[in-house]
Amino acid sequence: MTTPRPVRPTDPPTAPRKSPALQDRAIDNLRFIRETMERAGTFTAISGWGIVAAGITAIPAGVVAALQESEFSWLAVWVGAAIAALAISVAMTIRKARVLGVPVTSGPGRKLMLAFAPVVLAGALLTVVLIQHGLTTLLPGVWLVLYGAGVAAGGALSVPVIPVMGVSFMLLGAAALFAPAGRQEWFMLAGFGGLHIAFGLRIARRYGG
Repeated sequence: MTTPRPVRPTDPPTAPRKSPALQDRAIDNLRFIRETMERAGTFTAISGWGIVAAGITAIPAGVVAALQESEFSWLAVWVGAAIAALAISVAMTIRKARVLGVPVTSGPGRKLMLAFAPVVLAGALLTVVLIQHGLTTLLPGVWLVLYGAGVAAGGALSVPVIPVMGVSFMLLGAAALFAPAGRQEWFMLAGFGGLHIAFGLRIARRYGG
């Protein structure tokens, strides 16, 4: 009588290897998904030309402000220039957002505004306090530092160059706070004029306006 032998299990079928074309397509799809998720968490419609326009607005404002004889007139010139610059920059950003199809009041755009708004409010309150105590010479440094902090905070939700611009404003403002009296006007021009134009041009060229 023949002794039965165990049946050897058949080897499992080898999984088909993906062709190089399929692997490349899968990698491209993953890259697309990752980039889409990154864009969904950032606001990319900041207008570089709007920032340039804000910088150009600051140059004649600085010249006119330097000619004022009273602190109130000096303050009025700069506040008026700030309102005009902000209005131009916001309007051009909204225009760019519409062209790109990016929502402004929802998602990253809303978060950016919420990050920037408290700093603007703090700057307004400190401006009133410093004027009441006769410390108007500190205003340029305080404005530059707070504006830079707001830009850096809001810029964390935008393109990478925006936080760099914010930090540059903060450094310039710190230098203005410790600079000798009478030179603060130059820091205002260098910051709200020069830095705006320089960074605005970079944003416009690299991020489509």
